[in-house]
Amino acid sequence: MSGILPFYVVGPTGSGKSDFAEALARVTEGEIVNADAYQIYRGLPILTACPSLPAREEIPHHLYEVLPPDQPCDAGRYLDLALPILSGIAARGKLPIVTGGSGLYIKALTHGLNEAPASDPALRRQLDQLSRGELAQLLGRFDPASAASIEPRNRRYIQRAVEISLLVGKPASSLRQAWTADPPELRGVCLVRPREELHERIRRRTLAMLRLGAIDEVRSVTSWSATSAKAIGVAEIQRLLADEISESECVEAMAMATRRYAKRQMTWFRREKWLTPVTGETSAIEIATAANLL
Repeated sequence: MSGILPFYVVGPTGSGKSDFAEALARVTEGEIVNADAYQIYRGLPILTACPSLPAREEIPHHLYEVLPPDQPCDAGRYLDLALPILSGIAARGKLPIVTGGSGLYIKALTHGLNEAPASDPALRRQLDQLSRGELAQLLGRFDPASAASIEPRNRRYIQRAVEISLLVGKPASSLRQAWTADPPELRGVCLVRPREELHERIRRRTLAMLRLGAIDEVRSVTSWSATSAKAIGVAEIQRLLADEISESECVEAMAMATRRYAKRQMTWFRREKWLTPVTGETSAIEIATAANLL
């Protein structure tokens, strides 16, 4: 990737990244590139809080709703999709504005792929037989650093860290340590909001999603990939459709899951020291001026 360097607008879900990126694009005449793992899927614009259609018609937006929900996507595939787009924007003399909350996708763009070993089917079958508690005990023994940083309820991440540690014969966290040197040309902001304000924004957005059609979106999907099925709200709305929970219980479950996800996102982005924290009151023109984007 060459030419005009991207500018990154990141932050936790519900912080206002899309609105800020749009304001920045208007000021700089830039183009927006999605770095959200779920907004990349078609047919779920309400559930995944995609930018509005009027905004996408006004400002060039890329990588929104481009994959069907039955297709998987990981950081490698995301790079394959994103890099040609970023190069094309820069070649047109426009500023690529990358926005989203998927830390791994953004890290892949800024630092390259972290070359973890491929999964071993036989080992994975063995680990599948263990409980989450047993996996956590193994991780604490093999890789205390990962055990301290991974969300305790996230079995998939715990199991993968155990698998990597066993396959490479050293802690999985040691691979990440070689992935921390920041290229000098990186530039971007991380939107931060007070905890209570962010939680209220999440609550309001969750209510709006259900009222505006997120239930119908989930109902209409007949086949989910392992990636798209992890979008917040899919499992909760599926339980609602199965009459296992009420609508109010669905709202609370979605809001709680979103708050937990936002907390993990902020933990991730705080480690990215090249990002400049900005509040919701910071204007796009202030950032564009400070970053010499005009």
